[in-house]
Amino acid sequence: MGSSFGQLFRISTFGESHGGGVGVIVDGCPPRLPIDREAIQAELDRRRPGQSRITTPRKEDDRVEILSGLLDGLTLGTPIAMLVRNKDQRPQDYQEMKVAFRPSHADATYQAKYGIQARSGGGRASARETIGRVAAGAIAKQLLAHVAGTEVIAWVRRIHTIEASIDPASVSLEAVEANIVRCPDGALAERMIERIEAIGRDGDSCGGVIECLVRRPPVGLGMPVFDKLEADLAKAVMSLPATKGFEIGSGFNGTLLLGSEHNDAFLPTGDGRLRTATNNSGGIQGGISNGEPITLRVAFKPTATIRKEQQTINAAGEATTLEAKGRHDPCVLPRAVPMVEAMVALVLADHLLRQRGQCSLY
Repeated sequence: MGSSFGQLFRISTFGESHGGGVGVIVDGCPPRLPIDREAIQAELDRRRPGQSRITTPRKEDDRVEILSGLLDGLTLGTPIAMLVRNKDQRPQDYQEMKVAFRPSHADATYQAKYGIQARSGGGRASARETIGRVAAGAIAKQLLAHVAGTEVIAWVRRIHTIEASIDPASVSLEAVEANIVRCPDGALAERMIERIEAIGRDGDSCGGVIECLVRRPPVGLGMPVFDKLEADLAKAVMSLPATKGFEIGSGFNGTLLLGSEHNDAFLPTGDGRLRTATNNSGGIQGGISNGEPITLRVAFKPTATIRKEQQTINAAGEATTLEAKGRHDPCVLPRAVPMVEAMVALVLADHLLRQRGQCSLY
């Protein structure tokens, strides 16, 4: 099973939703990097369940235990192991999954592929698996900030049909965290919250779009032909649960422009730095970062597990119905914001180390 990600900055996650715990091993982090443990915990707090009235009511503190790889607040250069123990497991809430596959969930395909599945909470298909990614991403963020002053920030751009029009350059972490839906447009955020609550009361779910901005990315990240930076970013964010679409820069709207309208003209700088008048490329040209802000968007589908009765089948292929129980987010986007940030940071950290190794002789 593909539970590892990255080449030089490499992570391996482990654990199931209702097992003893979930976690990650980070391998390849350079030595002597100062690590703020509270910053790791803060990222997990942004991801944890039960944090607001529009998220799953599952109660987990998600306190991280760092088991190895640090000494006196510095990385040793050895593997960093981090563990979060599950405290509020309720496998009894998933008894119906023994006889019925949840539509659009991983139950049926996992069973078809492996002949066995962790039915409680979806096992490895659960968003609880992302705890390890977020913890590792917090370290990647600190590496990027320490080496290059790079900042990765994401926010909710759209919930269902309600979309914010926000200048990414103006977005701050404080504005994102100012409301429970994590949309920096406060007035629109209230409408998003009301929509999520109304849909949740009806036993249904909704999706939306998360936008992400990378400020001050290093120049030269990405390796043609198959390791283009946008290709690795797409794989990273599309590996998150419930993702269904990826755009970078102008994205699909760019197809409506002419080449003369879409091209990013270079500006004279006099010092060899790359600057462009526009940023339709989203900070990446030819698969390599050009130093302009990297902008991307990720589409998330409605949560698959809903309380409405649905037609489905059992393991024998026989028709049945399912009205799911358990504790589920009516909309995954507010908690997915730190997940997107983590995956983007992991890709950038990996490519930063690859670039340093490739160019060390020049």
